[in-house]
Amino acid sequence: MSIIKEYINHKNNLNEKILSVFLTSGFPCKESFPELALKIFETGADILEIGFPFSDPLADGPIIQSSSYQALQKGINLTATFNYVSEIRKHTDKPIILMGYANPVLSYGVSRFAQQAKASGVNGIIIPDVPIEEYEDFFSSYFLGLDIILLITPTTTDERIKLIDEKSSGFVYCVSVSGTTGLHHQNKTAGIEFIKRAQNTISKNKMLAGFGISNGDDANAFTRYCDGVIVGSAIIKSLMDDDNKYSSTIKLVKSFKQSLLKS
Repeated sequence: MSIIKEYINHKNNLNEKILSVFLTSGFPCKESFPELALKIFETGADILEIGFPFSDPLADGPIIQSSSYQALQKGINLTATFNYVSEIRKHTDKPIILMGYANPVLSYGVSRFAQQAKASGVNGIIIPDVPIEEYEDFFSSYFLGLDIILLITPTTTDERIKLIDEKSSGFVYCVSVSGTTGLHHQNKTAGIEFIKRAQNTISKNKMLAGFGISNGDDANAFTRYCDGVIVGSAIIKSLMDDDNKYSSTIKLVKSFKQSLLKS
C-alpha cells in the first residue's frame, strides 16, 4: 500500500478527515519556505502539496498564477524545490506531494525528475496536464515508488472516472468545480452532487476534493462525501496579505482543521 493511502486510511480510521494544503514552492519568501511548510504541518495539515512554479499554469486561477510568477522571479525552480523537500523531510514523516505541469518536468528530464523526487522524500506526484491517454508514456518505470495522483472534474464521465481510479494511486483528486483554481463563490450544490457521483463510482482509491474550498463551511460540506479536502488559493491569498511570521495563515489552517474535526 502507498504511504499516502496508508496515512489517509489511518486518519479516517480515527474519524478524522484529511486536510491537504497547497503551497507554491519558495513563496512568499524563499529563505523561510521550509519554516513555513513545517508550521503548516504543525498547525494541522495532514498532507503538503508543493507546487513547482511554471510560466503558463493553465489550470490555476490568478492567485496561484501570481504566486508562481513571483517564485519564478526569485529563481525558484525544480532544483530549489527538491532542496526544500529534503529540508522539510528531516523534520516530518507526513506525506509530501509535488504538483506542477509537464513542461518543466520534460525540460528537467523525466527520469532525473523522478529520481530526485524519490531521493528528496517526495511521496506523490500530481501533473494535471498529462491526460490519461498519455499516462503510460509519461509515467514510466522511473516513477515506481511514487504515487501518481490523477484528477477528475464535474465533466468527467463515469466510465472515465473508473479508468482514472484504476490508474491513480494515493488518492483521486476530485476537482469540485469547472474551471481554474480560485476562491469560487458560486453555489456549492453542483460540486457536492459531483462528489456524491464520484463517491459512487470510485472503488479503489480514497477521494480528496479540491478547487473552490474557500472556508471551513465548504470543507465541512464536502467531507461528508469524501475523505478530505485540498486547500490552495485561500492559503496563498492569506500569505499574500500576511506578516512575516505567517500568523494569519496559521490561524486559517487551524480553522480549516477544526472544521474537519467537526465533520
